[in-house]
Amino acid sequence: MESFPPLFWVALGAVPGALGRFYLSQFCARRWGTQFPWGTFTVNLSGSFGIGAAAAGFNHISWPFPDLQLFIMTGFFGAYTTFSTYALELAGLLKQKAYRQAVLYGLGSILLGGAGLKLGRWCVSLSLGL
Repeated sequence: MESFPPLFWVALGAVPGALGRFYLSQFCARRWGTQFPWGTFTVNLSGSFGIGAAAAGFNHISWPFPDLQLFIMTGFFGAYTTFSTYALELAGLLKQKAYRQAVLYGLGSILLGGAGLKLGRWCVSLSLGL
């Protein structure tokens, strides 16, 4: 029996990941309010825990379905939170003792991500004459 293409597994995992992010964020906002971004905070922390657990599982257990890793790691957690992938990749650089790359990636993602956000807002404001 031929397997579905990888894109299928990624897309199939993305649906529950995105819905999980949405519903957990909504729950947190109702429960604790919106003065602090509890939803995103909770999603990012739970996603980091989940992708860490999944990575350990895939590294130490032989899975009968090879596409399960695409479904969970790239599909589900990719849609649930990219912070989890960021945390996993940063940990990988630190494990490899690639400290310079880890600092560049860790701080660069935060600082340049913030700069990109400001630049994007500025470009749209400029184009709309705001």
